[in-house]
Amino acid sequence: MIFETHAHYDDAVFDDDRKELFAQMADLGIGAVVNAGSSLDSVQKIVELTENCPFLYGAAGVHPSETGELTEESFAWLKEQCKNPKIVAVGEIGLDYYWKEPDPSIQKKWFERQLLLAQEVSLPVIIHSREAAKDTLDMMKALHAEKTGGVIHCFSYTKEMAEEFLKLDFYFGIGGVITFPNARKLKEAVACIPLERILLETDSPYLSPVPNRGQRNTSLNLPYIIREIARIREISCEEVEEMTRNNAEKLFQIPCRG
Repeated sequence: MIFETHAHYDDAVFDDDRKELFAQMADLGIGAVVNAGSSLDSVQKIVELTENCPFLYGAAGVHPSETGELTEESFAWLKEQCKNPKIVAVGEIGLDYYWKEPDPSIQKKWFERQLLLAQEVSLPVIIHSREAAKDTLDMMKALHAEKTGGVIHCFSYTKEMAEEFLKLDFYFGIGGVITFPNARKLKEAVACIPLERILLETDSPYLSPVPNRGQRNTSLNLPYIIREIARIREISCEEVEEMTRNNAEKLFQIPCRG
């Protein structure tokens, strides 16, 4: 069975065929999916979706690009959602300097608050970090993110930076980008990261792997990611599937059905 650790099935692009897609996943052997939060609205939708889908779990968190919407009142509501038994992580949270808004000071404020929230509710974190490697790592160290552990979602930095995150005992989410011909530094990192620290993800509906690049992404594309990791590591696809499943079950403390 395959464990998908990061998707966004609350997105409106799935409104027309979400039920059918979930049925296809079961047929393909996808036994668990973690649906990551990105905004307050998305967290509300995720909670509702997980109630009706046994293999779907959620993460409650606000993406750095959406932190401008947070207030003390809405943050208190977010904390309440973390008590739901189908919420298995706080995320996706972090820093994103690719976009100019919101200001980095706002992103840092709510990244800190959400890291501390994860410690308070004893859940792992899902970290989003884009063009912000040093600040992300510095804050994680200062706030002892290793207390909860978690995953660096859509890891895109160098193998040297991977070594720094490994010191905090974090996992690495590897998705469709690993199949891109120009993803040299990511391929080098995946060759060095211990297999027991790799997780599978798609970030659906974004970042479809080759040969479906540019199309709507879904968890049905996970075999392409598995094959590329297996090729890089010179092991079988079955080994990749088994190890990443075990890793995800350990991090999120939930079983993969099947």
